[in-house]
Amino acid sequence: MASLEDYQAFVAVIDSGSLTKAARRLGRSLQAVSRALAQVEKELGVGLIRRTTRRLQPTEAGLGFYARIRAALADIEAARAEVAATAASISGGLRVGGPLLLGPTFLVPALASFMQRHPEITIDLRLSNEFVDLIAERLDVTVRAGDLGDSRLVMRRVGLARRVTFAAPAYLLAHGTPETPRDLARHECVIRTSAQDAHEWVYARDGVQERVRVSGRFAVSSSDACNEAVARGVGIGLAQMWQVRALLDQGRIALILTEFEPEPIPVSVVWPAAPALPARTRLLIDFLVARLGAEKW
Repeated sequence: MASLEDYQAFVAVIDSGSLTKAARRLGRSLQAVSRALAQVEKELGVGLIRRTTRRLQPTEAGLGFYARIRAALADIEAARAEVAATAASISGGLRVGGPLLLGPTFLVPALASFMQRHPEITIDLRLSNEFVDLIAERLDVTVRAGDLGDSRLVMRRVGLARRVTFAAPAYLLAHGTPETPRDLARHECVIRTSAQDAHEWVYARDGVQERVRVSGRFAVSSSDACNEAVARGVGIGLAQMWQVRALLDQGRIALILTEFEPEPIPVSVVWPAAPALPARTRLLIDFLVARLGAEKW
């Protein structure tokens, strides 16, 4: 039967994208991590990891199981953090950063809960869509979607955000549904100008990437406005799943090209490297990892 350590190894493999990196992160041998992954797959009777020449990728079943087991492990970590918090009085101020869209949906509820548990803590939340310099901005902790990109930072991953292609049902009815990424060249696409390579969308299948040039009559810098434009039938959009989940639940959009989804984007809690962190910072990091790790990215 798979153990808690086996499930931790499975999550670490998905987070890091390789057995070697997962072993290094967990402080275990490569063989031990490989055995743990095999044990979990054997117990479930389904393949969770697709092995390609470049990296390991989760299967559809693997992504679903990852979301559930990651949340369960996060609950355990949250329980440990709460017990540890009772051992000392925590007070002081914390400067916290994160993306604009993450703020209302994820960060504010998490930080409000944290402040209720620790009434002596004050929070200064700074939201921006730019990859700000944590040290220059004097941020204690931030949440970042994407690669770390700075050797002075430390991170703990909390999830993998799916990237999905979507359109309004009325648009698909009027213009047809693309069957492959190349079909997007014949469609109106809503361009998010704040994105890197806004006119080039990346797709993947069986570990092979495909870059597709897209264009359209409507372009906008705001992700929210971009997604709303798609929901109103202006064209086809590309976004992270958590950004459009409400639109999908409301039936205003439909997902397309799901078999060509690009690799998911890592979501991490990040902070500047330091020999020692204040107790309030360590506690917030543990809390955010547990809380955000239980979210559906």
